Amino acid sequence: MNSIDSVTLEVADPTAAARFYSDAFGLDRERVRLRASDAPTSGFRGFTLSLVMSQPGDVDALHRAALDAGASRLKPAEKSLWGYGGVVQAPDGTIWQLVTSSKKNTGPATRTVDEIVLLLGVEDVKATKQFYVERGLTVGKSFGGRYVEFAGEPGSIKLSLYKRKALAKVAGVPAEGSGSHRVVLESPVGPFTDPDGFVCEAPERKPDEDE
Repeated sequence: MNSIDSVTLEVADPTAAARFYSDAFGLDRERVRLRASDAPTSGFRGFTLSLVMSQPGDVDALHRAALDAGASRLKPAEKSLWGYGGVVQAPDGTIWQLVTSSKKNTGPATRTVDEIVLLLGVEDVKATKQFYVERGLTVGKSFGGRYVEFAGEPGSIKLSLYKRKALAKVAGVPAEGSGSHRVVLESPVGPFTDPDGFVCEAPERKPDEDE
């Protein structure tokens, strides 16, 4: 099954960003990568990354760790109709949703992340869904022109599509933005640039694969 193997965040200071993500989330550097960029960007970059956890206590633990490491709080961690979660913005500008579908704790809190979801805010969900389907991704869930979730291999980055304005509202920021998205997807179905300007690169070949 084709999937998104990793995402690369383009940041002004990779060393500082690596320190933040290690302290705040302890993320796998093979799934969320960093590289330097000074490409102009302003306002909402059109995407969020979600860290999905098992229970509210886990969300609270990561939320506190992120704020302690230097993140800004966009939305406090609290209960909602769909579960429990909050939103923070990393010092490099990336918006992170920290969420769980559970409303009750069932054990001691941990900082274990069960899943990473990349949500792209797009202008036309149906058209962008078709674009990705034509490049080999499989739809897992689809709710008309509002939301699409693609299936993926275990351990991959789950890709979802949402209306840009709706995603900005969820993130707690104005929808306006311009310039670079400052995120690059990596998948065997790349390289390409999608209708909203998001770039996907193919995995780099290892030396033995070139022989």
